[in-house]
Amino acid sequence: MLAGELYDASDPFLMQERQKARALMHQLNHTEYGNASVYRQIIAALLSNAATDIWVEPPFFCDYGCNIYTGKKVFFNFNCVLLDVMPIRIGSNVLVGPNVQLYIAAHPSDSMARRKGTEFAKPISIGNDCWIGGSAIVSPGITIGDRCIVGAGAVVINDIPPDTIVVGNPAKPVVRNDA
Repeated sequence: MLAGELYDASDPFLMQERQKARALMHQLNHTEYGNASVYRQIIAALLSNAATDIWVEPPFFCDYGCNIYTGKKVFFNFNCVLLDVMPIRIGSNVLVGPNVQLYIAAHPSDSMARRKGTEFAKPISIGNDCWIGGSAIVSPGITIGDRCIVGAGAVVINDIPPDTIVVGNPAKPVVRNDA
């Protein structure tokens, strides 16, 4: 799975690891607001490869949690979904809007192969100082460069070079008016 090869998501070990993550997500998503010490303990257990100052507004959803790597000062707004069957790498000073979805998992294009129930994955990388607008979707295998802005509702299907603003479906660059 981590090598990008076909894998069976119903493998007992993978199912057990996802169950651990789901138990932690349930705790996170139902922790009393303002209980910072419990919140921090759950975040540290769920997102063990994230910086200690990450902030996640519940509800939050992921597959494993341990495949999410972040720099400092990363903020996830409400209702984000990260399918982290392979590494998701996020730089420092990144803002992720509500309802953002980062998809790593994919399925074979051949229908007969899909019937077998196998999947594959491609990593996502988001640079430093990025802002991912609300309800944006980032597809498997995408790299977003430093200082990029992904507009609300954008569907990112191609890599984004540094210092670029993209909007739309599919996401396309726009000219900056505030530069």
